[in-house]
Amino acid sequence: MKAAILIGHEKQLRIEDVPTPQITPGYLLLKVRACGVCRTDLHIVEGELPPQRDRLIPGHQIVGEVVGGATPQTPLGTRVGVSWIGGTDGDCPYCRRGAENLCDAPVFTGYSVNGGYAEYALARADFSFSLPSALDDMQAAPLLCAGIIGFRSLRIAGVEPGDKVGLFGFGASAHLAISVLLAWNCTVYVSTRGASHRRLAESLGAHWVGSESDRPPFQLDRAVTFAPSGDVVVAALGCLRKGGVVAVNAIHLDRIPEFDYDRLLWGERQIRSVTNMTRADARDFLEIAARIRLRPRVTTFPLDQANAALHAVKSDAVDGAAVLIP
Repeated sequence: MKAAILIGHEKQLRIEDVPTPQITPGYLLLKVRACGVCRTDLHIVEGELPPQRDRLIPGHQIVGEVVGGATPQTPLGTRVGVSWIGGTDGDCPYCRRGAENLCDAPVFTGYSVNGGYAEYALARADFSFSLPSALDDMQAAPLLCAGIIGFRSLRIAGVEPGDKVGLFGFGASAHLAISVLLAWNCTVYVSTRGASHRRLAESLGAHWVGSESDRPPFQLDRAVTFAPSGDVVVAALGCLRKGGVVAVNAIHLDRIPEFDYDRLLWGERQIRSVTNMTRADARDFLEIAARIRLRPRVTTFPLDQANAALHAVKSDAVDGAAVLIP
């Protein structure tokens, strides 16, 4: 099969012919129909997340068709999705208390095991999700990480219907979260760099849109930050009412700068990190996405342009999400 390979500490992918994965008990062999390009993939390729394999196929937003290893729940031909968490041990204290996103020995799709930047992929059957027919391949792929983790961010922030919610940064994840917020009758305030991202936020129904240096005109009940910047976290914290929460949706953060505790955090304001996702998050979000007919903005790239897709994500040249088509 053809695949995009990250080798050692190289900071770009090679397109190579490699062996098709062998079917393993408990795993599905998937013919990849689409694979979303996530900012986490960029962190992996550029070495901000330390390498875990000498040769790696990235990609963890996989839409695939079952062509081997079928189960009664996922017969041949079933269309399934695979996300960042590719498996857990099921036996650590976190898994036993229902917090599998914090598992002590997780498997990460496209990081600790090969992912979906390829024509075929192998995935644990119990960490693969049947996809609603209302979502086509292009629409489903960005939902499988950007969408699920954005949805978990709203949960971690404690969003309730009718809240005033700030989204700081407006890329692949935020442009999906806003549809959920509007379905919950929330008022959404977006602070983001880039005129095209601000136009996208306005077109999707944001009540207020400003640049990264602008402050929303009202205090926020909740906020979610999507940029890997500690400065953005502090900016969001400064917009909260007492008792409000900032959820940090970033697997990598450059730093947290010094800030004024008395002015910004006192008053039972909170900063909470968002770590991975659970299968329950995935199932709940996909059901909501189908019900509200969530339609991501998508730019597609062929597999042999995987480096160009990553560059487009890095430079914010994509409005919405980037998706590779093998």
